[in-house]
Amino acid sequence: MSLTATAPISDGLASPRRYLAIALVLLAAVLVVLDGAIANVALPSIAHSLHVDAGSTVWVVSAYQLAVLVAILPCGVLGEIHGARRVFLIGVALFTASSAVCAFAGDLSLLILARFVQGLGAGAIMALAMMNLRTALPQRLLGPIIGVNAMVIATSSAAGPGIAGAILSITTWPWLFAVNIPLGVIILIGGGLLGEVAGTKRKLNVKALLANTLMFILFFCGADRIATAPTSGTVLIAASIACLFILLRLQRNSDTPIVPTDLLAAPAFRVAVIASVTCFCGQMLSYIALPFYLQHTLHMTPVLAGLYMMPWPVATAIIAPVSGRLANRIKTAWLCAAGGALLGTGFLVAALSPPDPRGIAFLVGTVIAGLGFGLFQTPNNRILLLSAPKARSGAAGAMQGTARLLGQTLGGISMSIIFATLPLSAALEFAVVISAGCAFIASLVSLSRARYELAE
Repeated sequence: MSLTATAPISDGLASPRRYLAIALVLLAAVLVVLDGAIANVALPSIAHSLHVDAGSTVWVVSAYQLAVLVAILPCGVLGEIHGARRVFLIGVALFTASSAVCAFAGDLSLLILARFVQGLGAGAIMALAMMNLRTALPQRLLGPIIGVNAMVIATSSAAGPGIAGAILSITTWPWLFAVNIPLGVIILIGGGLLGEVAGTKRKLNVKALLANTLMFILFFCGADRIATAPTSGTVLIAASIACLFILLRLQRNSDTPIVPTDLLAAPAFRVAVIASVTCFCGQMLSYIALPFYLQHTLHMTPVLAGLYMMPWPVATAIIAPVSGRLANRIKTAWLCAAGGALLGTGFLVAALSPPDPRGIAFLVGTVIAGLGFGLFQTPNNRILLLSAPKARSGAAGAMQGTARLLGQTLGGISMSIIFATLPLSAALEFAVVISAGCAFIASLVSLSRARYELAE
């Protein structure tokens, strides 16, 4: 069969369509990551503009996060059933349209509703980004592009607060959402360049879909209340776990399991998921604790503290593509184990070294942590995405995103409990030790995967 610029081929798309498709997928990923990063910065402006209390505006962020959690696993399955390109572009359309509603929202309720819809679109984008990349690229290039994807996400995450601050310094908060619109339109116009593999026409278990939705709603609401109302928070989380068992029972004989139990049955995939959850739990703990350490222990201003946090994502962005290339030559289990160990060591160096007003030890520690994070994430994502059959790439990508979100949510819960039970100085030290422990656990868990891998 001849290689044309308009048809997908058995091992990726032909050039230059291949690179245009990659650019579109990465642009969508940038939109999703930036939107999650900039909203926090806008909350005080939103509260002032809409004449609401600051506590109520938190749901502008929470509604988005909840919707992503609800949508990501079902969107992975829907992408396999109806085609990754189609569901991905529906997600982009939802994200873009709801961004317009956010920009013109005149009251908080409408803004929160629009953010929820935006999160549903983001869930589809996150679930199916890697499936679209896998369709566009030949197998030999997947390792490096996973590294590039990690670099783009890390850079976007680092740049988010700065971009938000720059926009707010010259205009009002609705423009934070309005800037998504032209970029979303560009992706939709170019969407036909994405590769397309016919979906497998199967039935989606509606009862399982409802159980999945209720599971994440209960879990998120329980996590939100666990520090302030531990009894009701615990009950909600227990109910969420009960929904998980119901979901597993409902999908026991399903050929489209929302929770990909068929993939989790493979030891290498299962171990990579566990390692990802523990790594992101440690990451979230440190992301919350370290800025407090800078401002309350080293007495830095918020602006300076933000600058001191920059070396982590910068180091991650530098090492991620290198790690992707190394994964072609070295067992991913060894790379992930080394990355987790570096990450934990960086945490301990950053926060437990003797206080230094210049923060030299902190900078050294965050660089070590950033290098470790990038060294861990790229090969771990490689296992999650490439150990699954190509037809199950949607479920694999969705599980990758779910592991990240679940780990970050658990880290947030843990930090809330630590803040509620310990004095600030003790809480910060304890949180960093726990985050380092999570990173070391991810390292050991990854090392246990070595016996499942063939030499690469």
